[in-house]
Amino acid sequence: MTAIGRYLYGIIPCGEMRRFDIQGIHEQGREVYSIPYRDLAVVVSDSPYEPYESTRRHMLAHTRVLEALMREYSVLPIRFGIVAPDVDTVREQLLARHYSDLRSQLDALRNCIELGLKVFWTAEDMLCRIADETPAIRVLRDSLRGRSLESTYYERIRLGEMVEQALAARRNHDAEMFLGKLRPLASKTVVLPVHADRMVLNAAFLVEREREADFDDVVRCFGDRFEDRFLFKYVGPVPPYNFVSIAIQWH
Repeated sequence: MTAIGRYLYGIIPCGEMRRFDIQGIHEQGREVYSIPYRDLAVVVSDSPYEPYESTRRHMLAHTRVLEALMREYSVLPIRFGIVAPDVDTVREQLLARHYSDLRSQLDALRNCIELGLKVFWTAEDMLCRIADETPAIRVLRDSLRGRSLESTYYERIRLGEMVEQALAARRNHDAEMFLGKLRPLASKTVVLPVHADRMVLNAAFLVEREREADFDDVVRCFGDRFEDRFLFKYVGPVPPYNFVSIAIQWH
């Protein structure tokens, strides 16, 4: 028989045992509740003490609990799939052992939310556009037309390098155009790696709740002004994973 553990969602500034009206990740853990220590608590539900697959259903259940908590508390989100063997382990090896660090991180997140923005070029032919707009690239590209691959091998390598450099320069320029307006509205900003050729910016912002409307307005203005050049994917508030560091290891 599989042992029953405690599935972990996040840490909140709460010094009492509470029960929350939301469904847990597993049918055995329908009740979501807190395990307190001093003025902090870990929010958990009962769960088999075994690994979880990263299915859409499981991930949504985890996020749903965090989003419910965020309506009432500042939350240190715990990454998906962490299960503790029992209540004492949660209290002693997470809350008690790391109390000072967890308290400090929660203080830094007080009254803040995470907002995410991804920006993409709308032009599918951005590489061609950059080549056309850069004289040195255009001249070298045109000089290769009609010549064999063998005789222009090293020139084509150089052309590829020039295009990559020009693309990176354009991406940095365009990203800074947006970051320059958004950074002043955020307490912290994390610029994340881009993972598509047409992606210009992938960033997370820690924003005070009272400044959320101002931040929304700036992003909305971006959409109105640049709708023919850029595609914006704006999300939030979301659990502030990009501004939290929690090391969990059971002994």
